[in-house]
Amino acid sequence: MVLQGVFVLVLVQVIFFDLEHGLILDRVMLPAALFALAVSVLRQPWWAGTAAGLVAAGALLLLGGVGSLLARRDALGLGDVKLAAVIGLMLGPERTAEAMVTGFIGAGAAAIGIAAWLLLVPAALLVRRAPVAAGEGARGDAAAERRIPVKEALTSTPFIVLAATFFACCATHAGPIFHTISYALVCGIPTVAAVSIYSLEGLAGLGGRVVFGLMGDRYGAKRVLIGGLFIQALAAGSFMFANRLGEFYAVAAVFGFAYGGVMPLYAVLARDYFGQAIMGTVLGAAAMVSSLGMAIGPWIGGWLFDTFGSYAPMYVYSFAIGLGAAAIALAFPPPMMRPVVEFAR
Repeated sequence: MVLQGVFVLVLVQVIFFDLEHGLILDRVMLPAALFALAVSVLRQPWWAGTAAGLVAAGALLLLGGVGSLLARRDALGLGDVKLAAVIGLMLGPERTAEAMVTGFIGAGAAAIGIAAWLLLVPAALLVRRAPVAAGEGARGDAAAERRIPVKEALTSTPFIVLAATFFACCATHAGPIFHTISYALVCGIPTVAAVSIYSLEGLAGLGGRVVFGLMGDRYGAKRVLIGGLFIQALAAGSFMFANRLGEFYAVAAVFGFAYGGVMPLYAVLARDYFGQAIMGTVLGAAAMVSSLGMAIGPWIGGWLFDTFGSYAPMYVYSFAIGLGAAAIALAFPPPMMRPVVEFAR
């Protein structure tokens, strides 16, 4: 209780004095560091607390150096580094590592969000005008593309196949996406390495979107979608056989490449079957149905794990429904309209 009290007093003094004057005083931090070092030696091996303090201080020093290079001014003072050392000595290695990972992930997510906002909003202003049908005026538009009533579109066979395929696709990859980290932890993979598996999936998905998009333009969205769904099903089932980090990485790369790659193709199919005039309505309705698949996938995976005590049934389920998604996509009829488009100038 005394230790917590001293720790809280130090933090309170540092926070309020720093807010008011922008300083963290040595007359506070040095005694606090000596006290934390003494407590650390009494509670754990001397090297453990010292290592935690040095790592925490080094991390803040590194962040300060990077911030100074980017901002071309001092980003952090040495008082912050000393405070990090005291916290590391007080908390010990395990809690210090947990606090650092949590803090860095939160700060990283916030930084990514702000950067995305700053980049995407200006980029949206650079989007070119929508393509128009070849030919001049309304006659050319009407000749190239017939506007389909929304009710007719949402009750048509192509939409039912599109929505059902989208649903099964998302139900396939939702379970592995949300549970693979837990499965990796069950297999003995360290926490940070397990999280990196998910990161690799996302990175592979970036490449998949580009490659599958190019292949869809060349060979047709339907063919490429069916192939991508089949690869996704195989990759989802292959997680069941992964036990080591390298195996997880290999499967995650293929899985992320496939599930990331097929996603843009649904928009292409919506455009091919229903035209641009109601594409937003059709794709939004199909995405709503797919969200149900994203919702039930993790829930079913968790229920299977709780019931059988293993993640193997979840991956079998994902493999089966993934094959079902590919089979449903085979039912796509020939496109209802084949517009010829060119970009307006």
